[in-house]
Amino acid sequence: MASSQSSTETDWVSRFADDVIAESERRAPGKPVVVASGLSPSGPIHLGNLREVMTPHLVADEIRRRGYTVRHLISWDDYDRYRKVPNGVEGVDDSWQEHIGKPLTSVPAPAGSAYPNWAEHFKAAMTRALDELGVEYDGISQTQQYLAGTYREQILHAMRHRADIDAVLDRYRTKKDGAAGGKKPQQKKVDEAELEAAEGSGAASEDDGSSNAAGYFPYKPYCGNCEKDLTVVTSYDDDSTELNYTCSACGFAETVRLSEFNRGKLVWKVDWPMRWAYEGVIFEPSGVDHSSPGSSFVVGGQIVREVFDGVQPIGPMYAFVGISGMAKMSSSKGGVPTPADALKIMEAPLLRWLYARRKPNQSFKIAFDQEIQRLYDEWDSLARKVADGTVLPADAAAYARAIGTAAGELPSTPRPLPYRTLASVADITAGAEDQTLRILSELDPENPLTSLDEARPRLDRAESWISTQVPAEARTVVRQEPDKELLGSLDDKGRESLRLLLDGLETHWSLDGLTTLVYGVPKVLEGLEPDARPTPELKVAQRSFFALLYRLLVSRDTGPRLPTLLLAVGADRVRTLLGG
Repeated sequence: MASSQSSTETDWVSRFADDVIAESERRAPGKPVVVASGLSPSGPIHLGNLREVMTPHLVADEIRRRGYTVRHLISWDDYDRYRKVPNGVEGVDDSWQEHIGKPLTSVPAPAGSAYPNWAEHFKAAMTRALDELGVEYDGISQTQQYLAGTYREQILHAMRHRADIDAVLDRYRTKKDGAAGGKKPQQKKVDEAELEAAEGSGAASEDDGSSNAAGYFPYKPYCGNCEKDLTVVTSYDDDSTELNYTCSACGFAETVRLSEFNRGKLVWKVDWPMRWAYEGVIFEPSGVDHSSPGSSFVVGGQIVREVFDGVQPIGPMYAFVGISGMAKMSSSKGGVPTPADALKIMEAPLLRWLYARRKPNQSFKIAFDQEIQRLYDEWDSLARKVADGTVLPADAAAYARAIGTAAGELPSTPRPLPYRTLASVADITAGAEDQTLRILSELDPENPLTSLDEARPRLDRAESWISTQVPAEARTVVRQEPDKELLGSLDDKGRESLRLLLDGLETHWSLDGLTTLVYGVPKVLEGLEPDARPTPELKVAQRSFFALLYRLLVSRDTGPRLPTLLLAVGADRVRTLLGG
């Protein structure tokens, strides 16, 4: 693996690791380094939210590689209010509207779920994905923390200092670009996908509490009758900790003692900085949605210092993660894909690499369309450069972080055949294992594949991509019978091109051999050597020849790469369909 220290100048992970170690030794010498992420299981947790985890994970892993003890906390914000019913979630209908305002752990899971509540249902899919990605973390349920009274002293402290908190918030409420009356600050226009991707971040709500005739309160009880947070605190006594509230949803009223009462939580803009101080967080990134004046990260930096006598974590703002070609599988769900969706069509190291190779402030796209083939080509090219020592230091560092962690390497494919080849084979064979093995074993006759396990899990990912992301009308269907009309309409040159191809099948039956053959036939027809450099005119002739082969084999002008298609169809059937 590449030395982490040697790539410090070019590798963003190493640079952050340097900063975090120095900051940790300044703030808490001798103690474990604490980095943090926050995720709200309010619905499917998207690939945009994965950056909230991968950024500190990569930094934490680099620090572990240097021999330090690190805690990566993932706060599951499962005690947040249920804000809305997400679109297109299977097993959910409009009846879930009645639960809006309850804690996520008090909302029923989608129908048919094996999990006890809404939050656990959506946490489970993310947990499995994080395990597959090799992310080591300490998960913290905020429901458990609040209901156990873990933050009791912090809550009482915040209530004693509610006037100070209100004063901090008031600095932003009066700004033109801030939020009057506690509304969200104005933000630049973003597209719907970006807004969708913001769901599921730790800051699921920018709520800063409410003021009424009784004053400002940074704490909200959940109603003792209907469980919703549509409550209004009407009085509070610091000495006795007696709190009165009424529920605007059901009319219930109650008097409780905060020194004993656990069914409520600090509002988000106070809750987040409280946890920074409580956990001693050194590093935590935040999304671009938290960077505007009056947002939770900006305000939190002042509240943690002025109220909780703590220090705001260092960490970058991370940019949006887009999706290239969500296809029907995801768009029909009404949201952007999740890490689990991505891991069905790509191996974990590739997904890790996408987050490792870009600085957090650089946006990038994750491919669900044909672009995934080019992405895999790039990944395989990088692996070859690492193997032969021609790789640049920053690229070597990103590759090392992608294929494994401080705990060891992630599972990999023993024979990483080109993804585009595997996808073409999966497309043509529709997953028939005997046919797949026949074709893959003929790719390289001198070193034949003897078992499909050698090509897994990459083969499984390519098959999944074909079956879930490629529309039925774009799938390849090989003709059953020759196109006699087309064959009969060919001129002498067309018939001769097919004869040259058929004559060369036996001696060129491998991926490389067929590549040479299909590109060479138009050259020979022009009186050139098979290895002659192509001219613009020759390229036109090649495209015309390729289109003819596609029409005769699959009744379309395009299709999978011809050498792969020929191997998949098989020599005998190729001869039949080409009139040989």
